[in-house]
Amino acid sequence: MLIKNYKTTFFQELTNLYDEKEIESFFYLVLENFHGKKRIDLALNPNMEIDNGQLLRWNNVIVELKNQKPIQYILGETEFYGLPFLVNENVLIPRPETEELVKLILSNKQNTNSLKILDIGTGNGCIPIALKKNLPYAEVYAIDVSENALITAKKNAKLNKVEINFLLKNILETVDLEEQFDLIVSNPPYVRNLEKVEIDPNVLEFEPHLALFVEDDDALLFYRKILELAKKNLNPNGQLYFEINQYLGKETVALVEHYGFNRVQLLKDIYGNDRMVFALL
Repeated sequence: MLIKNYKTTFFQELTNLYDEKEIESFFYLVLENFHGKKRIDLALNPNMEIDNGQLLRWNNVIVELKNQKPIQYILGETEFYGLPFLVNENVLIPRPETEELVKLILSNKQNTNSLKILDIGTGNGCIPIALKKNLPYAEVYAIDVSENALITAKKNAKLNKVEINFLLKNILETVDLEEQFDLIVSNPPYVRNLEKVEIDPNVLEFEPHLALFVEDDDALLFYRKILELAKKNLNPNGQLYFEINQYLGKETVALVEHYGFNRVQLLKDIYGNDRMVFALL
């Protein structure tokens, strides 16, 4: 079958579930993943064919998209800060908002050839890997409670040819980090259960709840614990960065200030939501 003919089928099958731009994005992501071809390649070779085996794989993609499975999980990969990352159901799919957090850190980077960084709740490793790639002189550590998440994060570090010190650790049970850091960053679980009604089915049904949700009555649990540790394990003038719940910006700032941090800033993301907190010790 000609791929250009199958494209019509692909759109028809998904048109009631996704908008046209999304379907087009899915189509070309699959084209590149399955065949190593981009949009321009198809334009130059409109009579490109797919065999029966390839056709079966394409049909399976349609089935999974109809079941609301994220395209990143279907293909097993995504991109973050211009870098390739493997993803699966053990880790969250990295968001554009988290790219903004990395960009903020890099824009504030210290003018030094020595920098020790810790990422708490690393998941797929996108934050520490992107930082290490752009700050090659930095010594970077990353913690997660999930052994399966760390397996994926280690694969991503290897894929991107960077060295990260990964540690299996439950931060809520940690009394001391046992090292001193110049910069601590975290994108911890922060979505309250009451906000599940706002979450798309493809996130709610497929992404790991361990990395997403907190109880309604203690939504800042992780931030409080990280602040306790940061007070002990950040060097003087050390930097602290959080990705936060957009509805709890003022509360998060108040908590950071309560722990004695200075120059606390609440920053918005590209969608205009309160999303990042920056502070100095």
